[in-house]
Amino acid sequence: MSTTTGPPAVDAAGDPPSAATPAAPTPSAAPGRPRRTSAQLRAGAARRLTRARRRTVVRTGRLVRRAVHAWRSSLQLRVGAITMLVAGVLVVIVSLVLFRQISDQLLGAKRQAAVDQSLAGVQYAQTEVGGIATGDSASIRITLSRTVENLRSRGGAAGDFDVVMVYLSGDAPRPASSRPDIYPAIPDDLRAEVAGGAQAYRYAPVPDRDGEPVPTLLVGAPVPTDGSGGDRLELYFAFPLEQEQESLEGIRSTVVITCAVLTLFVAGIGVLVTRLVVDPVRRAAGSAQRLAEGHLEERLAVRGEDDLARLATSFNAMADSLQRQITQLEGLSQLQQRFTSDVSHELRTPLTTVQMAAAVLHEAREDFDPAVARSAELLRAELDRFETLLSDLLEISRYDAGAAVLEAEAQDLVPVVHRVVEGMGALAARHGCDLQVTTPPVPVIAEVDVRRVERVLRNLVGNAIEHGTGKPVEVSLAASASAVAITVRDHGIGLTPADAQHVFDRFWRADAARVRTIGGSGLGLSISLEDARLHGGWLQVWGLPGQGAQFRLTVPMTAGGELTSSPLPLRPPFLTPPRSRS
Repeated sequence: MSTTTGPPAVDAAGDPPSAATPAAPTPSAAPGRPRRTSAQLRAGAARRLTRARRRTVVRTGRLVRRAVHAWRSSLQLRVGAITMLVAGVLVVIVSLVLFRQISDQLLGAKRQAAVDQSLAGVQYAQTEVGGIATGDSASIRITLSRTVENLRSRGGAAGDFDVVMVYLSGDAPRPASSRPDIYPAIPDDLRAEVAGGAQAYRYAPVPDRDGEPVPTLLVGAPVPTDGSGGDRLELYFAFPLEQEQESLEGIRSTVVITCAVLTLFVAGIGVLVTRLVVDPVRRAAGSAQRLAEGHLEERLAVRGEDDLARLATSFNAMADSLQRQITQLEGLSQLQQRFTSDVSHELRTPLTTVQMAAAVLHEAREDFDPAVARSAELLRAELDRFETLLSDLLEISRYDAGAAVLEAEAQDLVPVVHRVVEGMGALAARHGCDLQVTTPPVPVIAEVDVRRVERVLRNLVGNAIEHGTGKPVEVSLAASASAVAITVRDHGIGLTPADAQHVFDRFWRADAARVRTIGGSGLGLSISLEDARLHGGWLQVWGLPGQGAQFRLTVPMTAGGELTSSPLPLRPPFLTPPRSRS
């Protein structure tokens, strides 16, 4: 028993009864929606993340495939990209070398000026601090501070700077500096070199007045004094490199912008030059494609006298030659088709008259001598064969003229196969051949031209009977979802691979000395191949000497369908192994 739930009853005012109206549920306790646990939420989030990653991978793969296709299909893109890459590498290398040279020259000039100023400062300090070792601590501090201030006020060619003087008596250094945070920033290795009596310099970050580290050139040198014992005096100059850093950053930005512009400019030139070459080639390729499609009047415009102009001239000459030859061949083909059709039609009337006379003679052959009676029979048989030949010539001329039309309709092919086999029974009996038919137990409905399919089967079965040397002939029918196949297998003399390439040629015989025993015209397999192609199907052959041959007809299940495979194999699944010669 099922129940149906609907909305609550509404009163005349349009409001539901208050007794039946429950309290509005909170979002966390919505009816019919159980709360999800943290594990479920994490699992849902993981699934969404997985789907997002999968979509990202798919989109990335699609973009990569498009990029690869564009790279492989566009010569202009490849030349432009390679030109940009090579130009970019060269420009970057040259820019780095130039930037390094500019930086070295700028810093070298700064360093030389700083060293010269340091030497001048040492000489000045030496005159100011003479006899400092004999004074007390207060006088030493005053002397150092005065010297630092005097050095600071003297200025120099190296730009803005700060000064630090250090008096070392024993292990307790007494520094005096223009700013208190400079002395702790002096590197230990610079102090060690100066303590060894050498002038030295280092690049190190030194805090500015706001406490921000600034690249600084530090130059230190010992100051000779008159004191004795272990007293030493060291002088350090700190030259901030803010201006040099700003100059180098400006130069770096200019170099980067110049590199990018120059690379794009070179790449643009490469693309432009490539386009000048590729565009005529593309036009030639398009003209060649249209020429291959049958537009024989297609030509290229000739501009100038360069290599591309010679290419266009050669192409036009080739197109003119092809047009003349194809026109001649078309004329000869039309003449041949008209001749075949006219001869076939013109022979119809005398053939009908001769057939009527031959029929009269054939009916009265019992009143003739045996030799004359046999001649009447032969005359009747050859006239029938001649009529078949004329019919085949007319049919093949229709195919050559493109006038053949497929009249497809849905038909069950099982009775068609049986009808053809029964019709060939008398011929098979005369040759002592057994016809074996294998068909599905259910109807095989396909959209085909029954008249043409029957003609193909009659040709294949008759050919198998003629070359089967009295051995059984197997006819099989099978179908798939998209195709229908019929095979005709004989166990006669077989075919070589060379014979298989010519078996559908007109009037071709594997053995030219062999006489046809069933009165064929020599056009049966050629017409059968055209019938198969008219259906959009295949007619194929397999054969081995001494193992017989097998023909396979495959047509689409629906008219206009496309074939991708056949329900029956072309090569028989079971073959008799060749006998070994003792």
